[in-house]
Amino acid sequence: MPIHTSTKQHPHDDAPDTADAFRRLATLPDGPERDALRDEIVEAWLPMADRLAGRFRSRGESFEDLRQVAALGLVKAVDRYDPELGNAFESYAVPTITGEIKRHFRDHMWTLHVPRRVQDLRNRVRFASQDLSQTISGRRPTVAEIAEHAKLSEEDVKTGLEALESFTALSLDAELPGSEDGYSLSDALGSPDPALDTVVDREAVKSRLAALPERERAILYMRFFGDMTQSRIAEELGISQMHVSRLISRCCGRVREQVMRDVA
Repeated sequence: MPIHTSTKQHPHDDAPDTADAFRRLATLPDGPERDALRDEIVEAWLPMADRLAGRFRSRGESFEDLRQVAALGLVKAVDRYDPELGNAFESYAVPTITGEIKRHFRDHMWTLHVPRRVQDLRNRVRFASQDLSQTISGRRPTVAEIAEHAKLSEEDVKTGLEALESFTALSLDAELPGSEDGYSLSDALGSPDPALDTVVDREAVKSRLAALPERERAILYMRFFGDMTQSRIAEELGISQMHVSRLISRCCGRVREQVMRDVA
């Protein structure tokens, strides 16, 4: 049975009359016949899904991607709709599709991870600002005005305003405003300090060094912390340089094995 495209019962031109098709779909068991009817219903409502996707143009996402998200929301609406509840499919599908698109922006369009609360504040502040701009001319609404209109604290409004300015991240290669020599943000960033690795290594061997015999600990301290040569250490302790070399090698090997064993 073909789906009728009459629109007399619906406020939008792209809303087909699929009431009978939905009632028939609810009686069919899983199988090819049900899948075919489901696909027909989805196809009949795709123009409406495309129209809803068009409301979100110019927000940094391609229209084709938005159409796919809207189509996914439409499929969910078709699968979850219960005609026995007595509500028109359109009244259920529109918020479902719109919610899917908004969720896409919320979860996928932020360059950096932003807490859900901040995302919600951003939306409430944006909608309040748009409403106020229709009644206020010649200036932007103040934080206090937005807070009153959106029923938020001024602190929350400030957080939402900051989020409005942070929806996308500035490229590190982008030229900084006012720069005339191509100076970019990456030029102002520092680099990792190699000494940080030394800190980690020192902490790893600290307890093992403390457990060494006093003379061996003193030799390692003079060599690696006092920057003394093996000859000078030998002279200081009254032993041969060869003996100093063997002690250093033996101590370093012992500490290394113990640290590696701790890591394993």
